[in-house]
Amino acid sequence: MSQEQSPRNALQGMVIMAGAMIVLPAMDAIAKYMATFEAMSPGQVTFYRFFFQVACTLPILLAVFRWKALSAKRPRMNLLRGALHGAASLLFFVAVKYMPLADVFAIYFVEPFMLTALSALFLGDKVGWRRWAAIVVGFAGAMIVIQPSYEIFGLKALLPVLCAFLFSLYLFLNRAIGEADSPLTMQTLAGIGGTLFMGAALLGGNALAMPDFEMSLPSSVSGLVLLLVLGTISGYAHMLVVKAFRLAPLSLLAPFQYFEIISATVLGYTLFNDFPSFSKWIGIFIIVASGLYIIWRERAQSRSLKSSETTA
Repeated sequence: MSQEQSPRNALQGMVIMAGAMIVLPAMDAIAKYMATFEAMSPGQVTFYRFFFQVACTLPILLAVFRWKALSAKRPRMNLLRGALHGAASLLFFVAVKYMPLADVFAIYFVEPFMLTALSALFLGDKVGWRRWAAIVVGFAGAMIVIQPSYEIFGLKALLPVLCAFLFSLYLFLNRAIGEADSPLTMQTLAGIGGTLFMGAALLGGNALAMPDFEMSLPSSVSGLVLLLVLGTISGYAHMLVVKAFRLAPLSLLAPFQYFEIISATVLGYTLFNDFPSFSKWIGIFIIVASGLYIIWRERAQSRSLKSSETTA
């Protein structure tokens, strides 16, 4: 067993992943707060999210690795990661402006199903009928959450689905890049890519007079502080996720993603008095159960494959 896959490192990876998943919804709560109480457009919040991410990570990157740190082995892939992440974050922030946090997270968690399907269709990963059935059931659970939200919010209720698709593509690129660059380099370049993408999107949307792309500066000191916190969480929490995936296998860490629903529900209720209805809790349960089943099947197949290789 390699050092990277040792039980001690796997435990560290799980702890890091759990901590990151608990903290990350605070970023989305800040985005909802800025849109609700500071009247800042989701497009502008998304731009600041990536801008301050770069502002928080770049000085440390340069202090540790000097300018050579920016000469990544795969710079275009990292910038594309940032653009995809920027587009996904924009859709998510627009969704949380109009919808409860827990609802958006619940719908967004069709992402593991999309990632599994994409892996089967484009990477040749073997996905048996049980996992395909779990994907279908998971999407059915998402529909239970989407249906009442769609009646209230219209097409905006589908934004988390599109966000999940873009984020699954982002994860594809993480897999393609692998360990070619350090987590700090990856996050800094992704922040630059997201900032450039959102700068262009913000200018275009504002020129078309789209309200969710209205340009503005923070209207208060507290608003500026929250945006700084948003960028800090964005940069370092996602860096922790990258680190966790280098310490432990995907199948071991994936269940911890569902911690976000717990954190989002607590923040949504505490800050905005939002709490999922009983029917939505049923949908959330179905999504989580289906996702955990897919993860369990992947781990079972992985163990079976290793066992057959050992006895061969």
